[in-house]
Amino acid sequence: MAETAEKKVQGRRKEVVGYVVSNRMAKTIVVKVSRQKSHPFYGRVVNINKKFYAHDEKNECHVGDVVRIQESRPLSKLKRWQLKEIVRKAALVPEASAETAAS
Repeated sequence: MAETAEKKVQGRRKEVVGYVVSNRMAKTIVVKVSRQKSHPFYGRVVNINKKFYAHDEKNECHVGDVVRIQESRPLSKLKRWQLKEIVRKAALVPEASAETAAS
């Protein structure tokens, strides 16, 4: 019998792009992903929103950042995604200048 080297090719991990809605947990962000889908019967385009819990090792994301997350092994009860990259940082206004402008 000739041995055949069967190579199991692991599928590519899913990647989605969304924006950060919460970063209050340690090393965890909540990412909201919106997609548009046509309604199966009425044909109208409907927005579908879904939240994903993702692992942010360096705590570098802030609310409003647009990020790309990648599927991973389960890291906790809810976390199944990891931060891959920050696509665009949020334009945050410094609090000190905002307070002086309001006065």
